[in-house]
Amino acid sequence: MRRSILVVTAMCVMALSFCMAGSAAEKPVPIKALLITGDDVSVHPWREISETTREILVKSGRFDLKVCEDPLILESKTALDAYDVIVFLIYSRSIDMPSGEARQNLLNFVKRGKGFFVQHLATASFPKWEEFGKLCGRKWVMRTSGHGPRSVFTSNVVNKEHPITVGLSDFETDDELYAKLQGTGKINVLVSADSDWSKKTEPLVFTQSYGKGRVVHNAYGHDRKALMTPNVQKIIARGVEWAATGKVQQ
Repeated sequence: MRRSILVVTAMCVMALSFCMAGSAAEKPVPIKALLITGDDVSVHPWREISETTREILVKSGRFDLKVCEDPLILESKTALDAYDVIVFLIYSRSIDMPSGEARQNLLNFVKRGKGFFVQHLATASFPKWEEFGKLCGRKWVMRTSGHGPRSVFTSNVVNKEHPITVGLSDFETDDELYAKLQGTGKINVLVSADSDWSKKTEPLVFTQSYGKGRVVHNAYGHDRKALMTPNVQKIIARGVEWAATGKVQQ
């Protein structure tokens, strides 16, 4: 009798061990993400925007996320190498041109196969650095790019096969509809909207390759209210994951 009890106990322990091992194997490794934010134009509540974006990413359960409020972290290759993806939220108005080392660090980070996710006005950073605009795919250029009055507008999901937008339907959001972003490189448009200001259909979410890396450009995100749109939150969480890994855990 005692022998039978020991055998059953051993079998239960083994079964539990297999279940635990299986669960551990199924749980994805957290993606190491660096969110760069900081001082922005006065019309942007930058801390609110960065905290809301952080909430969205943490809630997804996919990220080991760190926040830095100084773009000069780009000066450190060692610091950047610890991450899988950079989430760039800051319109860095105080720095026209980062150092040569900082520029090379950022470009090499992406070229070597990592991710870059850029949001809203952040593409206007470093106006004297032409290659930064190419990295972003399209760039906000002061006195050329613009938008009409903030309003509720309809966004059209034009690529429903991409991992970032699969399963998403057209949606409405209360935000600024960015228009006349500048650039001529090839981009893969995922979401667009018709602008009354530019009289054109404008790309609002798109991807591109940069070297071996992946870039996601998200033009949404003027403030917390804009970021509360459910589909925008999905685009951010999925977009950062896709930029880091090239896939999205469904």
